[in-house]
Amino acid sequence: MSDDYAHGQRDGLRLALAILAAEEAKWAALLGESRSGRTNTIRNVRHKALQVAQKRIQTALNRLTPKDSAAIDEELAAALDKIGL
Repeated sequence: MSDDYAHGQRDGLRLALAILAAEEAKWAALLGESRSGRTNTIRNVRHKALQVAQKRIQTALNRLTPKDSAAIDEELAAALDKIGL
């Protein structure tokens, strides 16, 4: 796998993490706000599903990150800090 391709894959996963973080924040703000128990349950399930998806993408990103490159680690840390993970 070429370095450009791998870098593109990591960028795509970082973008997915950012999108999921934004969606999770949206649903976190709505948790428990409704008078309907059913609506609150659905919101809790969606929120948890977003958290699980974030964890799975983070795991995939960790598998794609080279273990011996310090530059990639700094790049990854900066990207994760930017989205709040």
